[in-house]
Formats: sequence, structure tokens, C-alpha cells
Amino acid sequence: MSSVSLAVRDANTMLRRNLLHARRYPSLTLNLLLTPVMLLLLFVYIFGDAMSAGIGDGGADRAAYVAYLVPGILLMTVGGTVVGTAVSVSMDMAEGVVARFRTMAIHRGSVLFGHVVGSVLQCVMSVLLVGAVGVAIGFRSTDATVLEWLAAFGLLVLFALALTWIAVGMGLISPNAEAASNNALPLIFLPLISSAFVPVDAMPGWFRPVAEYQPFTPAIETLRGLLLGSEIGHNGWLAVGWCLALAVLGYVWSTSLFHRDLT
Repeated sequence: MSSVSLAVRDANTMLRRNLLHARRYPSLTLNLLLTPVMLLLLFVYIFGDAMSAGIGDGGADRAAYVAYLVPGILLMTVGGTVVGTAVSVSMDMAEGVVARFRTMAIHRGSVLFGHVVGSVLQCVMSVLLVGAVGVAIGFRSTDATVLEWLAAFGLLVLFALALTWIAVGMGLISPNAEAASNNALPLIFLPLISSAFVPVDAMPGWFRPVAEYQPFTPAIETLRGLLLGSEIGHNGWLAVGWCLALAVLGYVWSTSLFHRDLT
């Protein structure tokens, strides 16, 4: 068996381990998943009439605000789900699980790849569940073509992959699970200062560049353009560029930390 085949086999084994771990200890996943669902329901049914003013035609329009809000919540779901990856990686390192794997004849990188692929799969399942809640409360995308739906799904997967590698690095630098959760808080906080809930134009002028060019806003606006037919403009290139840059940065950072800790 070639080295590539061995690496793929070991990564698949680590993937199964991580998925079984998530199934046996679902509390963290449920907590991270319930947050975007509760935010979606909160902003639609409690703040919806006030927040939707100016988004729909002729004043407050809850249906228009649901359409505006759901893409942002989907990206927030990705950011929240990968926090669990940071915690899981930190626990493996702190509890000596990785040190035990080191004594076995397995490919070193398979440990990280198992976490990454498992996290991306969990992100996809979380996004599907939150998307189903969005449809149940009125979200519709009647004008999107099959290609646009595929592009939207691809963007979500690429965004999940990029944030997962960043989360892995955060987990590796954290001495325990609590520190990992705190270190990963920007992945939950950044969507709150993006265009997820209100348009960037409604923000103070001095703050607009921060909200407009951070990673979440271009991805959210691209997702809205694909699903709702709004103008994408330069946001598509910015979103893909952010995803590729974060994925490369996270991969290099995580692998260097991982190999350093094992030397």
C-alpha cells in the first residue's frame, strides 16, 4: 500500500473517531447549533418589525427581513460550529490523546485532517438544519438557478473549511478547553459586526470599512446575491479571496504548531 493510501486510510479512521465522539457527547454541538437558531427566531419574531424598517418596500416588512437575515445566520452557523473544533483539538492535546497516537504507526497529519473533515461535515449538517428552520418561518429563494444553489453551497463549504483550519490552530495554542472556547470567540463575534443583521450603509461612517471588508460581510452579501438575486459586485471575489487566504493561513499555522508540539 502506498504512503498516500495509508494517509487516506488513517485520516478516514480519525474522521470516524471524531464523528463518533460528537455523537456520544452532543451537548457542545447542540449548544453551538441552538445559538444561531435562537438568534434567527429572536430577530424575526421579537425584533423583526423594528429591524425590517427600510429593508422591505414601503417600511417594515417581516418577510423581506427573513430573506435578508437567513444568509447571515447561515454564515454565523458556520462560525459557531467550528468553535467546537477548537475545543475538541485542545482536549485531544491536553488529555494526551495525540501523544498516544504518536506511538502508533499512523500518518501524523491524519489527526488534523480527521478533525477538519469532521468539522466541515458538522458545519454542513448544521447549515442544513438552520436553513430548514429558515424555510419553515418563510425564507424563499424562488429566482435562484441550480447553478446558483450549487455555488451558494460551495461557498458555505469553502468558508467552513477556511474557518475550521483557523479553529484548529486556536485549539492547538490553547492549554485547555475553556481557553480554546475563549480564543475562538472572534468566530462568533465577527458576524455580529457584519451585514448579517443590518445593511452596512446603516452603520456609522467610521465603522463601515471594518464591517464591509471583514471576512463575513463579503461572504454574506455573495450568498444573498446567489439566493436572492441582489447585486454581488466585488463581494464575490472578496469572499473567495478571504476563504483561500484563511484556509492557507490556518493550514500553515496549524501544521507548524502540531509538528512543533510533537518534537
